[in-house]
Amino acid sequence: MQSLPTFKRVVTGHDPQGQAVVASCGPTAHDFALKAVPGTVFYEVWNSAGSPALLDNGDDPTARPLQLSPAPSGSVIRVVDIPPDSLQNQVSAEQAAAAFAEIGEAHAGTGNADSKHKLMHRTETLDYGIVTEGEVWLVLDGDEVHLKRGDIVVQRGTNHAWSNRTEQMARMVFILLDGRYAEQLKEVLP
Repeated sequence: MQSLPTFKRVVTGHDPQGQAVVASCGPTAHDFALKAVPGTVFYEVWNSAGSPALLDNGDDPTARPLQLSPAPSGSVIRVVDIPPDSLQNQVSAEQAAAAFAEIGEAHAGTGNADSKHKLMHRTETLDYGIVTEGEVWLVLDGDEVHLKRGDIVVQRGTNHAWSNRTEQMARMVFILLDGRYAEQLKEVLP
């Protein structure tokens, strides 16, 4: 299986005179290879702890344990490598549960024996997902959509999984915003 190309993270800031400068430039500083789902790697690019986001020269906010969802009123941008289902299908129900615990949200996993995919999950977030390498299928309770490089998903707190039905690695960029379910939707969600 061919590895995916590396990418560069550029973070800007200001010098003591208020001039725009490059604060850091290079690979992401905090990457997380999931033990429970081999081949899955989370590259944490940046996050904010609230909105409006604090614009400062502070430390790298990704220097913390991996957390799937953003902080309250916060945001996250990350890159995720998604291995082929031929590897993911070897994941047991226990490993799927362990994967969500590993990314800080054990309660997010919704997969069970009747699920369309073992890694089904739901978070109370608005997610923008952009396919940058390979192909994936967005798996929902009732639908599936085949996605290729350049396709974008707006995922609004739905139960879903990402299925890579090829033998090549896939990569997506995700931007997650903290969200709140509408009252009428809360009444019908399991």
